[in-house]
Amino acid sequence: MALIRLGFGRQHFCLLKRRSSLLLKLTAVVFAVLLFCEFLIYYLVIFRCDWPEVKTPAHDSGQKTLKAMFLADTHLLGEVRGHWLDKLRREWQMERAFQTALWLLQPEVVFILGDIFDEGKWSSSQAWADDVERFQKIFRHPRHVQLKVVAGNHDIGFHYQMSTYKIKRFEKVFNPERLFSWKGMNFVLVNSVALEGDGCHICSEAEAELIEISHKLNCSREKRGPGRCRGAPLLPASAPVLLQHFPLFRRSDANCSGEDAAPLEERAIPFKERYDVLSREASQQLLWWLRPRLILSGHTHSACEVLHGAGVPEISVPSFSWRNRNNPSFIMVI
Repeated sequence: MALIRLGFGRQHFCLLKRRSSLLLKLTAVVFAVLLFCEFLIYYLVIFRCDWPEVKTPAHDSGQKTLKAMFLADTHLLGEVRGHWLDKLRREWQMERAFQTALWLLQPEVVFILGDIFDEGKWSSSQAWADDVERFQKIFRHPRHVQLKVVAGNHDIGFHYQMSTYKIKRFEKVFNPERLFSWKGMNFVLVNSVALEGDGCHICSEAEAELIEISHKLNCSREKRGPGRCRGAPLLPASAPVLLQHFPLFRRSDANCSGEDAAPLEERAIPFKERYDVLSREASQQLLWWLRPRLILSGHTHSACEVLHGAGVPEISVPSFSWRNRNNPSFIMVI
């Protein structure tokens, strides 16, 4: 009888041992899958990205290059439309993608082209503070990397929603610098939401700022003398890169292509002026005032490359919030 009981005890022990071993293996598999899908995958995907090769003339070996990364439309969800689980998932993916890109690509400056937040246009003071805190955690960066941001319609509202209070609140967090120069290159950061052209006080102030910047840029291209450029700040004598949220006027995305372009069935849908793109008048004014060599914009959430008058290229940067969460939206050496 004692032998029978002993044999039963050994069988029970072996069964428990097999179950424990199976549980450990299952736990290890789940852990490995989570590690790969939620951490390592970002390194494997972004490792394939690299900076474009810059071909410099033999006589210009001292030419400076700037490694700049451009993102757009992160749309961090707010307290009204954002479920906590949805926010947790999206923001983890954005944080891992951004931090991995910083570590692997080592950009010198990062530009975000508007719509950082999804509910900045109506968020309360407390909700705004919470959103800003989450943004600063997700997009934290070393001190030697500069982060520059322009306002979008979800940050301060469309023209009929924006107010001085919302703009000041945005600029208190993000430097309101409109003209940024580094390594011989000029960048103009435009509040494109204010380019409605209806003479409102916010629009008038934005236009006056752009005219002043235009004067500074024009003076940088001219020889300084006793004329109107005397005493003007010394800027690099180069055409600027224009950074804004709304694209310049174009009829649609019909001529856009590539994996990050809008779906085929949406490309021929006409754009609405002052809603999807800037008006013709505002677009022509920007080209005339600033004479840029390149324009970068967001808002459409899809990639597109177009040429404007005098062959000025514009690149619409695809959204960083959902379609390209495993990749930096756009990298460039200029």
